[in-house]
Amino acid sequence: MPVDTNTDRFLPVTQEEVDRLGWDQPDIILVTGDAYVDHPSFGVAVMGRVASHFGMRVAILPQPNWRDDLRDFKKLGAPRYFFGVTAGAMDSMVNHYTARRRRRSNDAYTPGGRPGYRPDLPSVVYTRILKQLYPGIPVLLGGVEASMRRFSYYDYWRDQVKPSMLIESGADMLIYGMGEQPFVRIIELTSRGVPFHSLHNVLQTAFVWDRQKALPSLKMTGETILPSHEQCVEDTRNFARAFRIIEESSNSWSPDRLIQPHGSKNLVVNPPFPPPGQDMADMPYDLPYTRLPHPKYLKKAPIPAYEMIRYSVTLHRGCFGGCSFCAIAAHQGKYVVSRSESSIIGELENIVRMPGFTGHISDLGGPTANMYTMGGKDLSACKSCRRPSCLHPVICKNLAYDHHPLIRLYERASGIPGIKKVTIGSGVRHDMLVDRPAAITRRYGLDEYVRRLLRHHVSGRLKLAPEHTQDTVLNMMRKPPFKSFGLFYSRFKKVCRQEGLPWQMVPYFISGHPGSRDSDMEALAKTMRQMGLNPEQVQEFTPTPMTLATTMYYTGIDPYTGKRVFSAKTDRQKKQQKDYLFAQAGKPNLRKTR
Repeated sequence: MPVDTNTDRFLPVTQEEVDRLGWDQPDIILVTGDAYVDHPSFGVAVMGRVASHFGMRVAILPQPNWRDDLRDFKKLGAPRYFFGVTAGAMDSMVNHYTARRRRRSNDAYTPGGRPGYRPDLPSVVYTRILKQLYPGIPVLLGGVEASMRRFSYYDYWRDQVKPSMLIESGADMLIYGMGEQPFVRIIELTSRGVPFHSLHNVLQTAFVWDRQKALPSLKMTGETILPSHEQCVEDTRNFARAFRIIEESSNSWSPDRLIQPHGSKNLVVNPPFPPPGQDMADMPYDLPYTRLPHPKYLKKAPIPAYEMIRYSVTLHRGCFGGCSFCAIAAHQGKYVVSRSESSIIGELENIVRMPGFTGHISDLGGPTANMYTMGGKDLSACKSCRRPSCLHPVICKNLAYDHHPLIRLYERASGIPGIKKVTIGSGVRHDMLVDRPAAITRRYGLDEYVRRLLRHHVSGRLKLAPEHTQDTVLNMMRKPPFKSFGLFYSRFKKVCRQEGLPWQMVPYFISGHPGSRDSDMEALAKTMRQMGLNPEQVQEFTPTPMTLATTMYYTGIDPYTGKRVFSAKTDRQKKQQKDYLFAQAGKPNLRKTR
């Protein structure tokens, strides 16, 4: 594992490093459940670099020991302004447990993949410790774990409806979603001397307020009251109603401030910032990352997550797919925010200069590989729309999905001296590429994109995620009809035959998704046999906070129709659904999970 031995190029993690910088104390200390890797794919590195860019003295406290005398939490002392706490780049419960609630034996964000270096729900555990040790210092929560638990949520691992993580942890404020814009605003205000506890009008933040007191006003927005936490606990219909309001709000360009009573307190969630402009989209990626693990890991085993993304580049954030089992849109937003081509090329040129780079870029992607620069033709129509998906049940007529900018970017990236191969590791939305009118196919370069992808950016196997074959289940997933996959597979085989490419197709599926019954999984397995495909990659559905699928799993209700929804609940039911895919006579069980 390459490690830079010069700690001066990193944000400090020890008191010795702080002293060497000549600081009397850090302005902000960021506490994370991940190892500290100074790379733009690691959220704590991004937020640390952003805060430093705006003049803050930032220190990082990675994976502190919460089991001993808490010396790790004391070694940097108190920050001047506030602590920032994140569980890490991945939800800790998904990180720690399988779909059947069994403890995992590895943690990809720790050297050597070793488990046990973070607690369950670090957002809560770390915050409570900091509040115990430094009661007068504000704590700001962020990251995917806290973001997806900002309202009352169903906790699959405890099988309970839990209160907002902001209330459960005792933190002072929570940033949700992609946090650069609210974080910069908080930095601006605190550096001007505005008390942290008075920051109630910052967009894309949540705070707790006494129900007996009048709320601080927030201009240019209305207010919507959600069913209370207690009502959500008592009645699944209230939980389903609350989810629908939250999701429709998250898909709105100008949503209301949302308020959810919790006992004598109100959880107040301010609306998000509008999608950022080009300068803000580029800024976090243009900062001076080393793209390496901190020197403290010099003698430790490689960090698996870093090894996987070391030479990958993010092109955009956000996803307009709206899949019911996915939290990306709830966290990153429905509206795609793309980096400029110059920013991306600059990052690629920096990678080429890295020690140990052999010429292979492992991914140019994002939440979805092929959504770069895409969005509404008429933005005013988008601003009045609350559809959760621009692709389901049909592709929106207002959606511009021109693939030419992506094709040009692939060509420029492949032409950079020192880059020998660019592969696309992010998932491709195949439904935008097939069954389109001939004029749209030409105008948006759809066939050209498929041919370019297969000729130059696949290494042996193309992974695609149809997720199921039965349209009734796919509709519950907000995925395209299986016809789209069949058409793309035919196109795949034709191009491979024409170009002499020996590639294989590897389809991904989900078993046990709400709405899926044994008969559906049996039909899926039969369809795969008929198509000559082996379903090696199968994921058991795992209920995670703030998704439609999880709401249907817990409540047994579709929040939009009120109809009952079946879900496999017991381990036996879940295993049975998955095993249908591997019941082919004479074939070994090669089951894998993702």
